[in-house]
Amino acid sequence: METLDLSALDLRAVNATLQAVGKGANTGFEIANPRGSHAIAVGLDAPIQVTVKGSTGYYCAGMNQQATVRVTGSVGPGVAENMMSGKVVVEGNASQYAGATAHGGLLVIKGDASSRCGISMKGVDIVVHGKIGHMSAFMAQAGNLVVLGDAGDALGDSLYEARIFVRGAVKSLGADCIEKEVRPEHLDLLKRLLRDAEADADPSEFRRYGSARKLYHFDVDNAGAY
Repeated sequence: METLDLSALDLRAVNATLQAVGKGANTGFEIANPRGSHAIAVGLDAPIQVTVKGSTGYYCAGMNQQATVRVTGSVGPGVAENMMSGKVVVEGNASQYAGATAHGGLLVIKGDASSRCGISMKGVDIVVHGKIGHMSAFMAQAGNLVVLGDAGDALGDSLYEARIFVRGAVKSLGADCIEKEVRPEHLDLLKRLLRDAEADADPSEFRRYGSARKLYHFDVDNAGAY
């Protein structure tokens, strides 16, 4: 495994090295001394393994494709923003809008996530071992948000077709978000996601939330909910 030390290299050089790896490569890198730097390991597009030894600033692993990025500390806002594929694992906590607009892949947060986790998610799977803040999954369009802890206010506000699974308490649901039945296919989905996210939990303990589908098109009878 090659070590890239941010105390000796500038961030642009580190990211350029990671981005230059060929798409057919399967190799590993360790990023030392991140010291809260922003935009670490962004724009990757090869099946490489990257371990960030410490905490990062905003937009860590943004626009990821194929790579597996593991952060041994916590991350600032926008981790895995617009991720397309691959896997991002945060051993600590995540700040606001984790996984925002992400289209695919798996984002795992082993601590807590702040507000707007999964905002406008478009196909990503997000598993949070701890709790999430308010307005999470706001305008989420597709994908799965799995929360082992509690959820804050306005969960799933203006939700489209994303699925939300919460094991803990939900402070309040947002506009057009309702509780739905957990069917056998959802239990199978949860079992797979929890396994892939290294989470020890029983799928049967989760409740499912989804869209009531009343806000897809403007209706004057629902004007107060917009």
